[in-house]
Amino acid sequence: MAIKALDLFDAYNQNKLPKDLAYLVSSFINIQTGYTRYEIISYSGVKAIYLEGDGLTFQSQGQKLHILVEPATYPHKGTEPYLRPREEQIPLRFKEVEILTAKNQSKILIAREPIESLTSFTVTKPQGFNISFIFFNNPEIYATMALFLEKSFNQDAAVPQADAKKAAQEVIAIVQKTMSFKGSHG
Repeated sequence: MAIKALDLFDAYNQNKLPKDLAYLVSSFINIQTGYTRYEIISYSGVKAIYLEGDGLTFQSQGQKLHILVEPATYPHKGTEPYLRPREEQIPLRFKEVEILTAKNQSKILIAREPIESLTSFTVTKPQGFNISFIFFNNPEIYATMALFLEKSFNQDAAVPQADAKKAAQEVIAIVQKTMSFKGSHG
């Protein structure tokens, strides 16, 4: 059976990182507040992958999609995402994200378009409850990523199950439309 996903840093240590056509998904969870940031990166044509500081650097073109999950009690919900405290910000404005409101009044902010990285990008080594996974290119990649996101939205970010499923499907639709390997990566 083919591997569908692995912890990013375990895959690196086992020399299992593909040089072409893969997705990286990272989550950054604030355990005290429930505020969660996600990054999905698609990449292709890697020239080199190496440890640098507290992260893994890919010399490759990539595209990064940002997602935020705000609990109902989040105190900075009126602040543009790019102006929030450093560990809570993403480089986007409200007009650049889709906002879904869950039954429990938490909000899921999904970037409408990925941001291009033309030369290299670095994925920070996760600490605490944070994670970074690599999803391997296979026929079930989008279903696997959708299930992963749905479970994470629900279990890690406290989004009700039905809303977590809807948000995960929305994210995957954007990924397939704007970050698939058929376009600039293929």
